[in-house]
Amino acid sequence: MKQKVSIVVMVDAVGALSDRTLNEGNLSLVDDGGLGSRHQGTTELITAVVPGQVVQWTAIHVDVQTPVEIQNIEFLSAAPAPAAPSHVPAETVADPGYAAQPVYGTPAPAASAHPGTAPTAIASNGFENHDLLVWEGIVPATMAPGVPYHYRLSIKMHEGPESVLYVDSPALLRV
Repeated sequence: MKQKVSIVVMVDAVGALSDRTLNEGNLSLVDDGGLGSRHQGTTELITAVVPGQVVQWTAIHVDVQTPVEIQNIEFLSAAPAPAAPSHVPAETVADPGYAAQPVYGTPAPAASAHPGTAPTAIASNGFENHDLLVWEGIVPATMAPGVPYHYRLSIKMHEGPESVLYVDSPALLRV
């Protein structure tokens, strides 16, 4: 088992902004997990994970004109969230069960917004890459095996009021 699973989020920002959707070939998700992930290269990627594994999301733009970044990752399941994403620079994840921690410098434990109701996660030491924003979280042991935990992946492209689009179809699946 790999200690870390990387999910690469490839975005055709020009196509997405023109079509007003991340579907129709404007978004592609792939991972390097090696545990039997499904639907590689689509918006419906189901990444196979195990408890304790770090999951890392990185957005890459496929055109050179429009920068892209992951604005938010929010788990949609009513069950405990499978990972508490954090990112560079520091903002807050919208999932009410977790408080995100920045990955700059020395990490601190993430405090649960509702103690006792959701597992806490610890942010990892991160790195600064002027072209990429990286989000990462740890898969908790409380994640139910065989249940896909879908998440909303919000992508920001360029600037403006209509620059954020999202998909609800990707998921993590404990094997």
